[in-house]
Amino acid sequence: MKIIFLDAKTLGDDVDLSNFEQFGEVVRYDYSSPTKIPDRVKDADVIIVNKVSITESTIHTANKLKLVCVTATGTDNLDKKYLEANNITWRNVAGYSTNSVAQHTFALLFYLLEKLDYYDTYVKNGDYSNNKIFTHLEEKFAEIEGKTWGIIGLGNIGRRVAQIADCFGAKIIYYSPSTNPTQEKYTKVDFDTLLTQSDIISVHAPLTEETRNLIDKSAFSKMKPSSIFLNLGRGAIVVEKDLAYALENNLISAAGLDVLCTEPIEDSNPLLKIKDSRKLFITPHIAWASIEARTKLMNIVLEQIKEFFRQ
Repeated sequence: MKIIFLDAKTLGDDVDLSNFEQFGEVVRYDYSSPTKIPDRVKDADVIIVNKVSITESTIHTANKLKLVCVTATGTDNLDKKYLEANNITWRNVAGYSTNSVAQHTFALLFYLLEKLDYYDTYVKNGDYSNNKIFTHLEEKFAEIEGKTWGIIGLGNIGRRVAQIADCFGAKIIYYSPSTNPTQEKYTKVDFDTLLTQSDIISVHAPLTEETRNLIDKSAFSKMKPSSIFLNLGRGAIVVEKDLAYALENNLISAAGLDVLCTEPIEDSNPLLKIKDSRKLFITPHIAWASIEARTKLMNIVLEQIKEFFRQ
C-alpha cells in the first residue's frame, strides 16, 4: 500500500507520523499545488489531506486510489460526487479539537477583556518603573461573572465553551442556525435577542448557506457598544469590512478572530488597518492545533485506515 500526505506541513513537525508506515510506503509532501498533485497521487492507495482540493482535475491520475482521509472536520475541499462516481471512499474527523478550540476561545477573550496587551506594554516600555504607586488602573476591565455570553452554534465546541463560561458565572444564551434539538441546560433565543443582550458573543458554527455573512453591519449595529465578539467558526460567517467598520466606529468594544475569509490573510484585508490590539486580536487559525488535538487527530485517521482495509 502507498499512502501520500499532500500537505503534511499543516499537521506540524512535532506530530509523529511513523505509525502510518505499518501499512506500507509513506510519502510526505509539505505542500502540494494543484498542478503537482496529479503526478504525486498516480500510484496512491490512500491520500491524506488537510486543505488540498481533491477534484477530478487533481486526482484523475489516481487509478489505484481507494480512500481519501481529511485531517479536519470540514470537507469543502472534496468533490464528493466525483469520489462516489469512482468508488473512492472519504473520511473526515470530528470532535478531536473540542478542548483546544474552547481553550483558545478563552485565550482570545482574556487578552481582550483584561487589556493584556496594554498592561504588558506598560510594564515592558518602562512606564511601570516610573510609577509612584504599586498598581496602574488606566485601562478598566470587568469580570465574566454576571455577564451574558451568547453562543452562535451550540455543537460540541459551543457546549464546551458554555460549560466553562458557566463555571465563571456567566449567563449562557445561544442561537442555533441549524435545526438541531434544543439544549435544555441553556436558553435558546432568536438571533436579534442574542445580539442585543450579549456582553460576549462567540461563534462556533460551521459555514453553511444559513451562516455565510451572518454577522454583518446590521448585526454589529445591534450589539452592545461594550460587547466583545469572538469568531472561532469560519471566516466567511463574518463580513470583514463590516467588522472593521464596527471597530473603527465603536459599535462594539473589541473582536478576537482565529478564522478569516481568506487564509492566509490577504494584504488588502481591511482588518489589517486596525493596529490597536486592545480592539482587535487575530491568530492564524491555530485554535484547533494544540499538540494533544493534533496527536488525537492523527490517531483517529490511523484507525480509520485500519478499519477501512479490514472490510
